[in-house]
Amino acid sequence: MEKPHQLKADSAGVRLDLFIVQNLPELSRSFIQKLIEDGHVTLNGKPARAGLKLKEGDAVCITIPPPEPSELLAEDIPISIIYEDGDLLVVDKPAGMTTHPAPGNPSHTLVNAVLSHLPALPESDNPARPGIVHRLDKDTSGLILIAKTRGALADLSAQFKSREVNKAYVALVKGKVIPPRGIVDAPIGRDRAHRQKMAVTDSGRPARTAYTVLKVYEGYTLVEARPETGRTHQIRVHFASVGHPVVGDIIYGAKSELVGRQFLHAQKLSFRLPSTGKTVEFTSPLPPDLQAALDRLG
Repeated sequence: MEKPHQLKADSAGVRLDLFIVQNLPELSRSFIQKLIEDGHVTLNGKPARAGLKLKEGDAVCITIPPPEPSELLAEDIPISIIYEDGDLLVVDKPAGMTTHPAPGNPSHTLVNAVLSHLPALPESDNPARPGIVHRLDKDTSGLILIAKTRGALADLSAQFKSREVNKAYVALVKGKVIPPRGIVDAPIGRDRAHRQKMAVTDSGRPARTAYTVLKVYEGYTLVEARPETGRTHQIRVHFASVGHPVVGDIIYGAKSELVGRQFLHAQKLSFRLPSTGKTVEFTSPLPPDLQAALDRLG
């Protein structure tokens, strides 16, 4: 069972369920409402209703029960392994592959593919995510870490939490990005109007993305983006918020004739090996579809 989340309201008038969504955007509103209904959420130590309006200083405690057991099947799906040792795998995930099973994507995921290579992966808080240290969006390609042991999972997760892991993405965005180096520092939370989307919002969680312009094209800019925090859809939301949506991002931007998916690739990954403490860095070249889009731009 996860450690209970302890929150305190810093203003009045917000519904209990919305307050939790804003502070824990990784949880859906329907899931939060079910937690409240089942008595897993308390307000000042007592059960409460989802629609109850909070007062400043109210203490909210959310306990997430263990997920229902699920049986994951190994699937013989080819994967590109960049590095492997006794603790972990570094995999170059293709676009179109979901990281782990979830509602709507019960199979054909990276986890199913890895289980064909490794019959056993260490359990995480969610049985559907064994060995998963971090995630990439379905249509984002590039480097992702998979832990092979419980010790490695704990070590790598701690490195992510303390922001010791360095990630660099290549993104093609609309328009000319000015200045050529900068930081987008804007909190991200669930979009109140569209619950499946994230947005820059004052009530969101802190989020910072550093960037460097790599090349300017007519109407587009190629950037290296380095997220300093790990919010859902962070790079896509941040660039859209400053008027430069990622090319091909149909959620935060628009379809593109250049490429059939969002132009976002996890190119570099640097972290400490759990076994030795040595810092290592891995890189992944642009996939053919993204390189072809740049070639079309000249």
